[in-house]
Amino acid sequence: MPPDPKIADSAPNGPQLTPYDEQHAVTYMRLLDAEADNADWREVARIVLGIDPTLDPDRARGSFESHLARAKWAARQGFRHLLQRGWSKSEE
Repeated sequence: MPPDPKIADSAPNGPQLTPYDEQHAVTYMRLLDAEADNADWREVARIVLGIDPTLDPDRARGSFESHLARAKWAARQGFRHLLQRGWSKSEE
């Protein structure tokens, strides 16, 4: 299994699914699961995003909020695009 893709400080926020979104689908699912479990955002930032909120609290919080918002968008709308066009061979 390839390593987790690098997490940007901010997730995309446009109306189209991006390659970044596709690469981070598992990250998005983990964020949604953590939210459903009422996990502390600091723990999620450390474990899922790989950002230490003690060392870099502003970056950790901003990245967490950005990626969670994108995960919610993707769950509601974005992954419809994947279903319409199908997964690429590299994603199987």
